[in-house]
Amino acid sequence: MKTRLFALSALFFLSFGSLFAQDGVIRGTVIDDANGDPIAFATVRVLNTALGVNTDINGFFSISGLQEGTYQIVATYLGYDSLVIEVPLKKNELRSIRFLLKESVLQLETVNVSAAREAAKTQVQVSKILVSPKQIRSLPSTGGAPDIAQYLPVLPGIIFTGDQGGQLYIRGGSPIQNRILLDGMTIYNPFHSIGFFSVFETEAIRNIDVMTGGFSAEYGGRVSAIVDISTREGNMKRFGGMVGINPFQTNVLLEGPLKKLSENESTSSSFLITGKKGYLDATGAELYPYATNDTLGLPFSYTDLYGKVSFMAGSSSRISLFGFNFEDGVDYGQIAKLNWKNRGAGMRLSVVPGNSNAVIGALVAFSDYAINLSQQDNRPRDSRISGFNVGLDFTFFNMDNEIKYGFDIHGFNTEFGFTNFLDLDIRQENFNTEIAGFFKYKQKFGSLIVEPSVRLIYYSSLSDLVLEPRFGLKYNITDYLRFKLAGGLYSQNLISTVNELDVVNLFVGFLSAPESRIYKPGTLEETDHRLQKAIHGIAGVEVDLSRNLMLNVEPYYKRFTQLISLNRNKRRNSDPDFQTETGDAYGVDFSVRYEVGNLYAWGTYSLAWVTRDDGFQEYPPIFDRRHNINALVTYSFGPTKTWEAALRWNFGTGFPFTQTQGFYTNYNLQDGIGSDVLTENGDLGIIYDQERNGGRLPSYHRLDASIKKTWNFTKFTSMEAVVSVTNAYDRQNIFYFDRVNYTRVNQLPILPSVGLTFKF
Repeated sequence: MKTRLFALSALFFLSFGSLFAQDGVIRGTVIDDANGDPIAFATVRVLNTALGVNTDINGFFSISGLQEGTYQIVATYLGYDSLVIEVPLKKNELRSIRFLLKESVLQLETVNVSAAREAAKTQVQVSKILVSPKQIRSLPSTGGAPDIAQYLPVLPGIIFTGDQGGQLYIRGGSPIQNRILLDGMTIYNPFHSIGFFSVFETEAIRNIDVMTGGFSAEYGGRVSAIVDISTREGNMKRFGGMVGINPFQTNVLLEGPLKKLSENESTSSSFLITGKKGYLDATGAELYPYATNDTLGLPFSYTDLYGKVSFMAGSSSRISLFGFNFEDGVDYGQIAKLNWKNRGAGMRLSVVPGNSNAVIGALVAFSDYAINLSQQDNRPRDSRISGFNVGLDFTFFNMDNEIKYGFDIHGFNTEFGFTNFLDLDIRQENFNTEIAGFFKYKQKFGSLIVEPSVRLIYYSSLSDLVLEPRFGLKYNITDYLRFKLAGGLYSQNLISTVNELDVVNLFVGFLSAPESRIYKPGTLEETDHRLQKAIHGIAGVEVDLSRNLMLNVEPYYKRFTQLISLNRNKRRNSDPDFQTETGDAYGVDFSVRYEVGNLYAWGTYSLAWVTRDDGFQEYPPIFDRRHNINALVTYSFGPTKTWEAALRWNFGTGFPFTQTQGFYTNYNLQDGIGSDVLTENGDLGIIYDQERNGGRLPSYHRLDASIKKTWNFTKFTSMEAVVSVTNAYDRQNIFYFDRVNYTRVNQLPILPSVGLTFKF
């Protein structure tokens, strides 16, 4: 019955586009002539008319409803020369064109509108932040290597819990409830054990969409947030690259055309290869010996490889093949040793058929992630998840509306092994298939934009069919004041093995939802389903205080109606392997951005509450931070603006923790009744306070600074030197407290560094 339902849905969706037949249509892409990159949010207008649109993130545009005639189509974008193309159009004809914009020395007043401002006026964008590589590079970077792992905590509503083994929490959602995508494919562990660096190469990123809540139905599989990262194509005009070196890592990027882009050729292709090698485990002892005194040291190493081959056909169609291999290792000696590997490959395409005003997107990908942790308690942990993604979507454009629908199939296998403190084994191996279809409709009514959507998911291993309606709205009250809201229902299958009792959360393993019975919090009553679910409700106001000053205010509420976690404290084999709880996350985020000339400033303030209820008590989880402030300032100076100074300051109130009530001697009694408790030395056991997370750690604050100098040798060749200081005033921020040894362990101290980057 459910299979038939999906078949009928597919037939309906595939025929739905015929309801939106247009008169004449002119469509195409706007591309950077220097390298073939698409230009997002460029303005495309029909001269001498009121008709005009903005390109999407892939540089695509479509102008419909045109009568027979000859039209002058102009494309404009800040920093580029405008370009006009004359297009003769017959009745009911569909024409495709391509704009190759060239960089301009002059900043034309008519196009002096940023992409962010254009997106704010034309997109709903509730709790959605667009992040560019330029913004990531503006941050004072650890080791002089800009990275998204360092930039994400600057955004409102995002909390990062530590420099070592830290976890990313987004508006009350734990890491497992946040989905990280790379070119449409899920990356299960995107951050290395040293929290300053991710697996992504900044210079290969085209754009990042950070959705902290209320996201539409085209995204699924998580109940809290989405981080969607797209890499760019390799340069389609010339061979080039980059080499960077600093005390933390060396990174390399190579790119170039396989078939050059030209105005006379409709096809082109390119390649892009990146590599990063971390060696702080080797350099740390020599350069930062003081960092091992009251911390866990710097025993981190990693290797990241990524490759992409791209093909562009006609005016708009693109196909990319990509593959990656990410590895991480950390060795804390007798305390813990960890290794993980993440490998995968895929194909992503965007096709514009010659006889249809639509864009067809498709994704086929597979990946394998495996992690192993050994600890001094001799209770190793291992986890593995491997699987595939297949997706297909269709987007139809009109002047005032847009329709997108599609399907995706996600199959994955999880393996997990763990032995708890009572030597009870928890083992799981499952194969799961999730089949989902979605439909999104965007309609503009003058100053009002509405975006209803719905997602239908079938979790085959649980025999559960879930309907998730969602809604977004934006009202442009004036050109400078906008109101918005969004909400919906969300569900997910995947469960994390991370536990807040872990001193250092290095082990990031995964399990599927349990097929056995689970019970409502604090009861023996069986739950209605075995999924994690949440409800989002978000509102907001955007205000352009001036041409260069933007303010965004967003109150939000997330209700986690069911959360599932591993019962690592089970005391009998008959005890359930999983436990449930509910939760709430609510607060308000403020952000302000000022950008003019050589100055870029960004500030955020978040006031938040996060609670969990396990059926016995309501408590704040370990990432509940009441107040969080970020300030970032970047300034370019010098006769040719080749100097850049940057400061970033972060303040956060203390995280919760469970206080110690006392200690006891724990005898393992391995000889049974013959054990000699009078002479045997037992382990020191800890008696925790009954109030869970009733204490608060000290507040956290840190200042990072950098100064950068660029030497331009030729148009394409340059050298960049960066001097940076992380934790500039050497704040002793607590990492954790060793209760047994009664010792405070701090996060990393002041870390100065120098980095060099050569681009060609």
